[in-house]
Amino acid sequence: MGTLYYGDSGTPIGIEDRALAHLKVAITTKLRRGESFTLSWVHPEGDPLGRSTLWLHPAIPLRFVFNEAQRPELSRPWVEELMRSANSTGGIELVPEHLDTDAPDVDGDAQGVAATPK
Repeated sequence: MGTLYYGDSGTPIGIEDRALAHLKVAITTKLRRGESFTLSWVHPEGDPLGRSTLWLHPAIPLRFVFNEAQRPELSRPWVEELMRSANSTGGIELVPEHLDTDAPDVDGDAQGVAATPK
């Protein structure tokens, strides 16, 4: 389980490492362009019911902490889906990866196992 730290909030946000790696690509791409946007997710099982949204801005500190030292292979379709949502008026919606065994990942290999954000 990875962790996202945003601003000076003392509340870390737990996100599964594979999902966090994909989010990192989408978020850093937008912030590198100087663009602000929202990030929304449904609370995982075991947390209070509901959903949360963050307003992400390039001037606010952001840190990604991964539990695993190895970088996971990225799924191009999942990154593209996150980027499409990032460019919409609703912002990034953290959605589970959709397994498509015929689609190459960004490294050109077959995709790995589907993951669900936590």
